[in-house]
Amino acid sequence: MSSASLTEIATKNAIGKLRMSDEEAELALQALRIDVLPFESRHAFEMFSLPLHHRDPFDRMILATAVAEKLPVVTGDRIFRRYAGVKIIW
Repeated sequence: MSSASLTEIATKNAIGKLRMSDEEAELALQALRIDVLPFESRHAFEMFSLPLHHRDPFDRMILATAVAEKLPVVTGDRIFRRYAGVKIIW
């Protein structure tokens, strides 16, 4: 999972769109055996080639990480499906 996903979870928690503490998030990651990947410059450079289907910066960071790492994205956001070559789960 991209660290951008964890950042988005923390932000949504802060603005009241999601109720999840940092302890709960950490326990969930451990229980699901999910590794958090740092958002690196190579991921940011991948964003230059992404079409602007999605304007949310966190979602674009998540997409760029998935493309660079050749990983699927777990999301219910239908806009993600517009990106060719990105496998969507859910």
